[in-house]
Amino acid sequence: MCGLAGFIDNNRSRSSESLEALSHKMCSTLINRGPDDFGSWVDEKSGIAMSHRRLAIQDTTLAGHQPMVSKSGRYIIVYNGEIYNYKTLREELKKAGYVFRSQSDTEVLLAAIEIWGLSAALDKFVGMFAFALWDKNNHRLYLVRDRLGEKPLYYGIFGNVILFGSELKAFEVHDSFVKSINRDAISLLLRYNYIPAPYSIYDKIYKIKPGTFLEIKVENHKISTTEHTYWAYKNFVMSEGIDNKIYNYKEAKLSIKDALTESIRSQMIADVPLGAFLSGGIDSSLIVSIMQSLSPDPIKTYTIGFDHSEYNEANDAKSIANYLGTDHTELYVTASQALNVIPKIPNIFDEPFADSSQIPTYLISKLASSNVTVSLSGDGGDELFGGYNRYYKGYSAWKNFSRMPYPINYIFSEIICSINPDKWNFLYNHFGKYISDEKNYKNIGDKLYKMADIIKINNPQDMYLTLVSFWNNTEQIVLNSSEPMSTPRDYDNWVENLDDRENMMFLDTISYLPDDILTKVDRSSMAVSLESRTPFLNHSLVELSQRIPIELKIKDGKGKWILRNILNDFIPANFIDKPKTGFGIPIAEWLRGPLKEWAEALIDSSRLKHDGYFNAELVTNMWDKHLNKSRNYGHHLWSILMFQAWLEKK
Repeated sequence: MCGLAGFIDNNRSRSSESLEALSHKMCSTLINRGPDDFGSWVDEKSGIAMSHRRLAIQDTTLAGHQPMVSKSGRYIIVYNGEIYNYKTLREELKKAGYVFRSQSDTEVLLAAIEIWGLSAALDKFVGMFAFALWDKNNHRLYLVRDRLGEKPLYYGIFGNVILFGSELKAFEVHDSFVKSINRDAISLLLRYNYIPAPYSIYDKIYKIKPGTFLEIKVENHKISTTEHTYWAYKNFVMSEGIDNKIYNYKEAKLSIKDALTESIRSQMIADVPLGAFLSGGIDSSLIVSIMQSLSPDPIKTYTIGFDHSEYNEANDAKSIANYLGTDHTELYVTASQALNVIPKIPNIFDEPFADSSQIPTYLISKLASSNVTVSLSGDGGDELFGGYNRYYKGYSAWKNFSRMPYPINYIFSEIICSINPDKWNFLYNHFGKYISDEKNYKNIGDKLYKMADIIKINNPQDMYLTLVSFWNNTEQIVLNSSEPMSTPRDYDNWVENLDDRENMMFLDTISYLPDDILTKVDRSSMAVSLESRTPFLNHSLVELSQRIPIELKIKDGKGKWILRNILNDFIPANFIDKPKTGFGIPIAEWLRGPLKEWAEALIDSSRLKHDGYFNAELVTNMWDKHLNKSRNYGHHLWSILMFQAWLEKK
């Protein structure tokens, strides 16, 4: 895994030395993404500079050095990622007459583009990647991002200068960059706890969208851009998701098991030590089980534990590791250790990011990086196979109440909200065992309040938006803002003739997955120079998942039914037959306890008024209600705190 940065100064007024120095300065900010090597390439005549920081995974010799120039000299590339089928493509290219100089996947990628062309080559690549490709012959820059959005890539145009890079910190050192905060993006942050593509926290800086590449033409001192989509997940959802289902259970199970096994096999190839995150949940347990079945030696597994029982899966993970015989490492994290991560967050994520599981994700990445350079994770399983509670518990509640008259739903909603969430938690903890078989059902009060919102809704689109939103009145909170359209709010994204739950899973896959989950994992792992791989996101497996009917994904009130059955081939059902816990921290409690002083300093009313981004009166009112436990606003406040902490650093 690597980091890349560069720019084109279309004024063409800089010397080669100036281009080189500024390019080096930009890429030096990305050293954690690539501590093993640095390289740059410049062309004074074209005003272009490209630079690269390398984390050596495949062919760790200097033969894999970047930027890499194609054999003909036409193309120059800086590339971040892994092409898992590069050995197969290498043999295909050799038969076409190409003679390789290295064992790196970078040269395979570059040779494929040179021989087959960019679009045809992209169709053949299996992997995660983001790269910048300069075509010397046509004076065009191509910025390319992988299908599911595993690897990041930003760009911006400031006058006659184009900037691009893996992270925003590389832009901030360029003298053409204008640091202007995008207020509209703050409203998106408050709604989702992340800023979705194509937006960023800065005006004029954008994220390349997954499955697309941006073609930038540089000619006659003018710059023009064209976005191309080379892989559209919606096409598969509309075709395979409707017309080509595998209804036979045995066939469906075998197809998914074989595809996942092949994906894991390809992702276990590395010239450096390799391991896996193991949370004790279905997805990571399945990844680890298959990895161990493919390895003659115990694979290395890593788990983070908390003393807070509602957030701790370490015991489950340890039991599974012992059963499978992995080389397991666990670390129980104290509140003070977790809190020590918070000052690092603004620099790790570069823009405000408020998924509080960023803290344990960073900690487990740091733990794994002490022994391995590559780690596999189970991310993507929830979105593809129906793992989130909103697909079954939330949807089921809405569906049942939608059959009732609105006045009854309204009254029921008001009754729920007449009792504060902490009191609901107290009642459930003491009496829940008499009315439910669920164990460790975390934050029942918050879930009931969310249910109180959705039972008053009469269509699935609004129901879904409510379930994935934290703030609804963003423009009241963020001063002088107008919330832009985003994927969950654009009801045109819903696919006709699909089950509502399938539509929710589709939307999560193209929004929440890349913009929250994969962003969190990429930044957290790269901060400690660890490469994280996600076998569920092999695009062939993603496409295959659309052929699995919803009845084999969600069944008997549980998600990921087919994955559970595959996992039962490796470990007994009792190891995983438990409610979904998630990977979080007790943020609400910490804000009332060890984080209180830190939080109050950041959202002090006078400070908020001085900074001028938030409605200080509304934030203060919410903070007071949170402290006196009349409401749990932990996640709402966290997004504001993450912005304020980022603002303070930047």
